[in-house]
Amino acid sequence: MFGASTFGGVINTRLNRRNLVATLTLSLLGACSVVPKTTTTAPPPPPKPVETNVIASDTTRHRIALLVPTSGKGGDAGQSIANAANMALLDTSAGNLRISIYDTSSGASAAAKRAIADGNRLILGPLLADDVPAVSAEARPAGVPVISFSNDEEAAGGKGVFVMGNLPGQSIARTVSYARSRGVSSFAALVPRGEYGDRVSSAFLQAARREGGTVVAMEPYDRSTGSIGSAVARVKAKGGFDALLIADSGSLSAKAAATYRAGGGTARLLGTELWSGERELTATPAFSGAWFATVSDQRFGRFATSYRTRFGAQPFRIATLGYDAVLLTLRVARDWKPGTRFPIDSLTDSSAFPEGFLGVDGAFRFTKGGLIERALEVREVRKGTVATVSPAPATVAP
Repeated sequence: MFGASTFGGVINTRLNRRNLVATLTLSLLGACSVVPKTTTTAPPPPPKPVETNVIASDTTRHRIALLVPTSGKGGDAGQSIANAANMALLDTSAGNLRISIYDTSSGASAAAKRAIADGNRLILGPLLADDVPAVSAEARPAGVPVISFSNDEEAAGGKGVFVMGNLPGQSIARTVSYARSRGVSSFAALVPRGEYGDRVSSAFLQAARREGGTVVAMEPYDRSTGSIGSAVARVKAKGGFDALLIADSGSLSAKAAATYRAGGGTARLLGTELWSGERELTATPAFSGAWFATVSDQRFGRFATSYRTRFGAQPFRIATLGYDAVLLTLRVARDWKPGTRFPIDSLTDSSAFPEGFLGVDGAFRFTKGGLIERALEVREVRKGTVATVSPAPATVAP
């Protein structure tokens, strides 16, 4: 059975000691049972079974479920998101939301089922793309929308499921657009095999075509140093491109960049949102001059400082998803009556929110298909630092 902990009034006793420390100012409410009166002439009747882990009726606050792993694999990242959601409630003094945490580490389907049975009208999460189908299968028949933290565009798939994670396709589109504005016309790419690589490849081809550029080479590789080294050799042998996209995280991208430069490669290097915050960028000379697009860090510094003050640790970079999801819910909740269904159409109503929504990661909105659209900035890697060369727009007007 999955326990639920609740911000703004309820926290389940099944949370472990580490999670109890992280919830800080949250109060503890225990389940109570009524003990029948006894007499001197007859023994008391057996007590009625008491249903545990039931959230009391609440007619003044909106019930929101947060589905993330708080134990096991991914537990630290999930707890960081949960802490950030709590922080958003504290920072806004929100009294009209009750957010309950459901641990997905032992099964997302059961967590979703419990969240719906507890009367939650909106699900924030899950974190992993693989968990989205199981959660949506429980939520859709109940009319409960899901705002996933996944970055998998395929997870949206129909009304009622939204994807809030940073999408690689948007990062690539922004980077390619900027590169074209700086005179780059021909592109090549190194892409990992798998679902992420497939999405990157498709987005890269579409972006180059839309911007009037040409993709002259695209080499796949397995995620190992030997395989990516071979892919570098193949793409370099083809030549004829002004910019080379390396669609991977910092360590493997650093290996590819160093190998490419060592072989005399001179093309501009491009990256994806996976490069954000990677220490290899400033420690690897081969990255010098590289461009990539991601969410702005303009507000993240203040967020991280506040988080450390409250929880005594550095937040995961994705913790802002929990914070911004609560801000989004509060914005919509202005015209949402407690106890009624979440006004799902508000998430895509450009007339109600013409400039989109604003969070720690900047401006964003949702498309009719359930995908997030973000205002991204373009950064350039320089010696020992990363600088913004094209700031993120202030809004994401339709």
